[in-house]
Amino acid sequence: MTHSAAGAPHTAARDHRPPPADPRRWAALGLICLAQFMLILDVTVVNVALPDMATDLDLGRETLTWVVTAYTLCFGGLMLLGGRLADALGARRTLLAGLALFTAASLVTGLAENAPTLLGGRIGQGAGAALLSPAALSIVTTTFHGTERNKALGVWAAIGGTGSAAGVLLGGVLTDGPGWEWVFYINVPVGLLLLVALPAFLPARVPQPARLDVPGALLVTVGTAALIYGLVEAGDTGWADASALLPLAGAVLAYGAFAAVERASRAPLMDLRMFTRRPVLAGAFLMLIATALLIAFFFLGSVYLQHVRDFSPLRTGLVFLPVAVATGIGAHLGSRLVGRIGSRPTAVAGMAVAAAGSVPLTRLSESGSVYAGLLPGFVIASLGVGAVFVTATTTALAMVEHREAGLASGVVNTFHEVGGSIGVAVVSTVAASGFERGSVGGFADAFTVCVVAAAVGAVVALGLVPRGKPQSTGGPHVH
Repeated sequence: MTHSAAGAPHTAARDHRPPPADPRRWAALGLICLAQFMLILDVTVVNVALPDMATDLDLGRETLTWVVTAYTLCFGGLMLLGGRLADALGARRTLLAGLALFTAASLVTGLAENAPTLLGGRIGQGAGAALLSPAALSIVTTTFHGTERNKALGVWAAIGGTGSAAGVLLGGVLTDGPGWEWVFYINVPVGLLLLVALPAFLPARVPQPARLDVPGALLVTVGTAALIYGLVEAGDTGWADASALLPLAGAVLAYGAFAAVERASRAPLMDLRMFTRRPVLAGAFLMLIATALLIAFFFLGSVYLQHVRDFSPLRTGLVFLPVAVATGIGAHLGSRLVGRIGSRPTAVAGMAVAAAGSVPLTRLSESGSVYAGLLPGFVIASLGVGAVFVTATTTALAMVEHREAGLASGVVNTFHEVGGSIGVAVVSTVAASGFERGSVGGFADAFTVCVVAAAVGAVVALGLVPRGKPQSTGGPHVH
């Protein structure tokens, strides 16, 4: 990323960049990334624990799907409102409130003795994450400038990818050890530690007065919930059944009403005109596809290894350790390539690598070596997805002023979490026979869907992602 400043460069540096000698911004980044890491972990940490949860709480496939999607649904559906609250109430205050809610909900989820309490806790976790995440990214984008911001966003993107993969490993360790409840209990001491440490490092800024678009937040959340519910129901009743078609139709109506409300509102939750700008639209698309692929990989892989191959939770988690490393490497390479060759070739290459890595997964069997068949495909695919993550973040946050950083962050993270929800719902539906009867054919079909999605993503990125390298100015950051 290049950096330029209009006017006197020294004045611009003093006005728009924290003093280089001040170490607090990097300490703050470390703590913020730890909080974000905890949120991303909880997207996938439950995957390995699902069979044990199903046994202890008598959960079926549909409920197991909701254990994953209830969190990502509320995380993504309420993200825009969380971004607006960060702008209206202050990012520091909103982040700490979200962290407190997430920590308390984690305790409730771990104590759950039935499905309603478990899902209620996951909903609370998602709501807390929706407050915390956009506020955290807003602080990052307004604290770091120029080349430093590019590095900070690269770290942020790496957290997103490696957190998802590490969640599967940690889930295996905890489930095989003290029990599945600890995949939630582990958040409590970490959350309390961050609640104590973060206030000393987070900058206190005067918030911008803003109205809250509650109807818009409700409509986008209801629309996403209806979409996910319809996709899950299709796995049980078929795509032509009313129980699947009616929620899907309701989702279309809710999204249409959301668009109408946003156009009429004087203080919309989302400025729909943002999607007329190619960088925002391209970044949102890349984030949606990349997250759907990565979370689908972990969800399918965890169930396949435990249901079909009789792997223990710990052994399943260890299989995903190289995937975590590959995702982090991909994000690092992506952050360097975006600055050298531009967003478009990086995005297309990342999607193409993800598609190529997914191809071997379509030939899974009930025998043969997991380490020679499943693992290489996962590693290659996650390397490509990691590069797409950082490309999406850098592209989508281009040309956003500081006062809109919370909202822009909310848009980016909304597509991250909604992508995870849709990915799990779709592959769970396609692989339904694998869940119910341990049939490997259902998993192969679901991975075929992943290959097609990645290949289509590469083609769309070729025409959608803008040419050139991201750039930023010394004033409002323009990538």
